[in-house]
Amino acid sequence: MKIEEYIKSLPNDIISGNEVQLPERSFRKIFEFLNLNENDVFYHLGCGDGEGIKIALQEFHVKKAIGVDNSKEKIQQAKKLAEDNDLNGENFLCQDTVTAKIDDATAILFWFTDIEIIEKMKKRFQSLQDGCKIVTIWGPLPECLPAQVDFPYIINQVPFKHANLKEQLLATFGIKCIDFVAAWEYAERYTKAIASHNTENDRFLTILQSLVIWINAKNLGMTCEDDIPVPIKNYMEILKRNFGIEVEHLLNDTNLKF
Repeated sequence: MKIEEYIKSLPNDIISGNEVQLPERSFRKIFEFLNLNENDVFYHLGCGDGEGIKIALQEFHVKKAIGVDNSKEKIQQAKKLAEDNDLNGENFLCQDTVTAKIDDATAILFWFTDIEIIEKMKKRFQSLQDGCKIVTIWGPLPECLPAQVDFPYIINQVPFKHANLKEQLLATFGIKCIDFVAAWEYAERYTKAIASHNTENDRFLTILQSLVIWINAKNLGMTCEDDIPVPIKNYMEILKRNFGIEVEHLLNDTNLKF
């Protein structure tokens, strides 16, 4: 099957990221990257069990931290976490991210894959105060030039600067051309940031993401070689032979999304 068909076959919660909980080490890395401090009003959109809000309050001493999630179960877990750690349960709101009040935010963690939600939130983010930082994971907001990058973490800062896909790729990876080694390195960084240390699953995800990075670069004329490198060919063959997933057709498709 084509990779698009494989992705569609996955549970919606996997596709949306609703069931993906960032490890504590990733929250700390993100907050250090943001330089989160006592002057910040921080929002975690899609806060899950609330661990990120707890760390922001207890370790980074933010002025205010609000977690938003549309899952009643997740918010109940977050409020239980708050109770167990002597935090205010009112820090967690069971609301739709798209309509939640975020006007006073100075820093936001926003990690969604649903393009409709991303586009709606980008419009909302544009109206926030100048200097507000929105952290995304893996890629910047659509048509936005990253303000800072510590891949896979990306800071998008209000007011946004427009960028095309090639400019985004250059800013995200910081190199003029992508070879297999670079694609694998960045894919592995992403996997380590979000994964739960299941070796087999981690390797599968890294293979998928490294191919996506390289193919995107190839379609934009940004690979270091004209031909498909042997490792890329090998991993394409592994996906096809072992998992029945085909990705070759994505070459020359500049609308590739993953």
